[in-house]
Amino acid sequence: MSAAAGGASRDATAAGPAGSLRAAARRFGTPTYVTSVAALEMAAAALRDAFPDPWLRSYSVKANGVPAIVARLGGTGLGASVVSSGEWASATRAGIPNDRITLEGIGKTPSELRAAVRAAVNHHPLRWVAVESEEELGALVALAARAGLGQAGRPPIDVLLRLNPDVAPETQAGLAVGRASSKFGMSETELTTSVASLEPTGPVRARGIHLHVGSQLGAVDAWREAVRRGLAVLALLRSGRDEFDTLDVGGGFPVGDPGTVPTPARFAREIGPLLGGLPEDRRPARLAVEPGRFLVARSGWLVASVLHVRERAEGERIVVLDAGMTELIRPALYGAYHEVTALTSLGRPFDPGGTPAVERGAPAADQGGPAVRAAPAPAPRVAPLQRARVDGPVCESTDTFDRHDLPPLRRGDLVAIVDVGAYAASMSMGYNGRPRPPQVLVERDGRLTLGRHRGSPAAR
Repeated sequence: MSAAAGGASRDATAAGPAGSLRAAARRFGTPTYVTSVAALEMAAAALRDAFPDPWLRSYSVKANGVPAIVARLGGTGLGASVVSSGEWASATRAGIPNDRITLEGIGKTPSELRAAVRAAVNHHPLRWVAVESEEELGALVALAARAGLGQAGRPPIDVLLRLNPDVAPETQAGLAVGRASSKFGMSETELTTSVASLEPTGPVRARGIHLHVGSQLGAVDAWREAVRRGLAVLALLRSGRDEFDTLDVGGGFPVGDPGTVPTPARFAREIGPLLGGLPEDRRPARLAVEPGRFLVARSGWLVASVLHVRERAEGERIVVLDAGMTELIRPALYGAYHEVTALTSLGRPFDPGGTPAVERGAPAADQGGPAVRAAPAPAPRVAPLQRARVDGPVCESTDTFDRHDLPPLRRGDLVAIVDVGAYAASMSMGYNGRPRPPQVLVERDGRLTLGRHRGSPAAR
């Protein structure tokens, strides 16, 4: 993958779109999520280049389940990996048909399993259901048998079985789901026993193995070992089960500047040698990949307004925003760091590169909305940057975005928190009675479109 592809979202989130972010704040208020359609499409293209057809490529909806975002990614040919009926509904609203949707996740409820069976009965089956345990498989078999699947011309429901690969992913502990101690997936013994329990012509058909090593993987070693183990188990079980033919390698591709983290193409290069070590009749006929964060993280910003600037006796400057852990919980949850950059300084447009931006009239992003005209821009000046702690408005001391270099700020100035396309909107909450922010899309031609309205304070 080219450096341009690897840094596509960073290119889209640097100084260039500052005018669009300010326009989004003027039209839709703050806090608001803003997403670059161009960055989404570039990330999808990078994934396609790394894992070309006939790979089955899906988007892991948990990273950002806003239907407008899912729809744009679906328009690039991606399917949807969902972990709940709510995400399934989002994918359906986004126009993705069931045969491109997979139901996964450790927390599938009885009603969700019934819904998967009902879809199969109604001749609109999901691509597959990924089962997490022997108990879950037993529950699905009972439901499918009761519905008559596998009988009288009704096809069985297809499943993958999630393997816990027992590896040590190169990421922080909270994201390392491929460890043996993780709650996710089955051991090799549990998985092979589960497959053996299925009748070849029963209501549930075992189609292969599902893997996911972790998120933000800093190296390919654990991922490669997990895929190797998955292929070995699949080759063993494929003997006598021709339809046991699928390996889903999950996602986990990291987000970072080009050259600092392995790209999807770097992971993909490990597949060929692993397949080459297997007899041809034991290799998977279908390969699937399903990243989330890589596709959306760098396409998004959270635009916020300054509420207070406080100078403490010990010399620390504190900037309090109208966006906090309710809109972006990752820093409070596990210490994630997101850069905060100014969009205005003392009421003037500010270029994140360090100098005020000159805006002449309303930016192109305002087309299609209410007429907005900027006041004549003052002469550019260099604003000194100063270290400041950036905090949110939530009544919790952990509601902070760490320290950043920022120009002079006052109440009403705008800032942007970058790289929030993943696990911000999808993990937002209504604590303190805070309404859900709107989702705004920056189209390729610069227009702003509203992907989701601001929520009501009463809607929790």
